[in-house]
Amino acid sequence: MHATEVFGEYAEAFRRAPLSEEVVHHAKRAVIDWYASLFPGVAAEPVRLLEATLAEDLDRGDARLALGRRAGPRTAALVNGTAAHAAEIDDSFRDAMYHPGAATVAAALAVGQSIGASGADFLRAVVLGYEVSTRIGVVMGRAHYRYWHSTGTVGTFGAAAAAGALYGLDAQAFSHAMATAATFAAGLQQAFRMDSMSKPLHAGRAAESGVLAAQLARNGVTGSLDVLDGESGLGRAMSDGPDWSQVGATLGRDFHITRLTFKNHIGCGHTFAAIDGALALQHAHRLPVQEIARVRVGTYRPALEIACYQQPASANEARFSLKYVVASALVHGSVRLAAYAPDRLADPATRALMERIEVYVDPELDAAFPGKRAARIDIETTAGARHTYLQPNRKGDPEEPLSDAELEEKFLELASPVLGSGAAGRLLERLRSIESSPDLHW
Repeated sequence: MHATEVFGEYAEAFRRAPLSEEVVHHAKRAVIDWYASLFPGVAAEPVRLLEATLAEDLDRGDARLALGRRAGPRTAALVNGTAAHAAEIDDSFRDAMYHPGAATVAAALAVGQSIGASGADFLRAVVLGYEVSTRIGVVMGRAHYRYWHSTGTVGTFGAAAAAGALYGLDAQAFSHAMATAATFAAGLQQAFRMDSMSKPLHAGRAAESGVLAAQLARNGVTGSLDVLDGESGLGRAMSDGPDWSQVGATLGRDFHITRLTFKNHIGCGHTFAAIDGALALQHAHRLPVQEIARVRVGTYRPALEIACYQQPASANEARFSLKYVVASALVHGSVRLAAYAPDRLADPATRALMERIEVYVDPELDAAFPGKRAARIDIETTAGARHTYLQPNRKGDPEEPLSDAELEEKFLELASPVLGSGAAGRLLERLRSIESSPDLHW
């Protein structure tokens, strides 16, 4: 049986399988976090320009954009998926090196709204999208992540699985949706090694492509069922020819959606262990910034390759600058939306501290990636003292999760400036009980 068929058989059985309270709870957490990521992205320039470009496709259809504008399901998935990734606040599944929420939830919401699905059906589709796509991401592995942006590639499968669940595809049609999704999967790492607007579009296109793949399969379009594991398939073309034989071994028993990472800072998640470690060391030894003579940050190689900007000149570059976010955290105490405001980007104290920060690949920490996202911090003071700290995980990782209260505080912090505090609070109430909602129009 090919990997696409494994997923097809599971998807059909999953329609009738009960979901535990734990899985439902974690699915709701994922949706709340998706909305927290969505609203700050609405005003991002690539999202604004995308909406302008798609003007002829808007103001009709049964799906909705973030602020209520009507659209068809593919267009809504494209715009909302882009917005949910634009501010770099969306969730991740660590072992797959992948942000599953942006595309998966965008696709599920768009299709669910367009067909009049219930909240319970929507949540079930979200779970399936996470479970299928994260397993593909794990199999594709670090070799895939070297050149490809997994949120754009693997995200296509999450979106297709979620959409396929809502369309009620049987095992065969679902397998063909997966096969067609594979031929749509794209998104290059090089797209964000320069200052560009392409990165969030990867998530949006994954959401749109997944919806389209499911729609095509619903109407009888077939794909090559060996497209993942065949001789010229995804595994060989975009990874190192990985073994697909166990891709479905734990489906239905080990729910990946219960082990997500939710961001506690804003920016590239590869920098978060360094931020956490630097703040922990600063607080433990009560180190004023002016007494910090030198900072050394050791971490895994992809963190340096992706968060690579030495002298960021824009907010987008700053989100991918390990030196900038660590310096900003030490100077200002946190890395939230304000860290990327123009005055913060030009802050003399932050820029001066950046000159005293050195980053390097720590072989031990690199060997543990992607299962562990750690950083080793050394701070030397102007008085000659040296302090060292190993940050083994990131706040928000499964080992140090955000509590429900912390996650809801994050939602209100990020949604309130866009919706207003009253509307944000009412939306949160709806999301807390989404499994009881008769529809998805809130």
